[in-house]
Amino acid sequence: MNYQINSSQKSFHSTITNEQLHQVIEAITDGRYSWACVLILRFVGYNPLHFIPQRTYSRLIKENKQSTTISLPVNNH
Repeated sequence: MNYQINSSQKSFHSTITNEQLHQVIEAITDGRYSWACVLILRFVGYNPLHFIPQRTYSRLIKENKQSTTISLPVNNH
């Protein structure tokens, strides 16, 4: 099986900082998989609302407000 990394995946690796990756890993380790997905989308520049319902996003933000150490603006792609 061959696996090739295309250009969008290459830029993905250079987009997430070590601190951001640590936040994603911490969320996964804590079993907060939906929050990890939101973080990944935000960190790579996507608006999570394009992928999940507003109600779910609002709940996740509320539940994870204390665990977020940095506040990132959401890009409206």
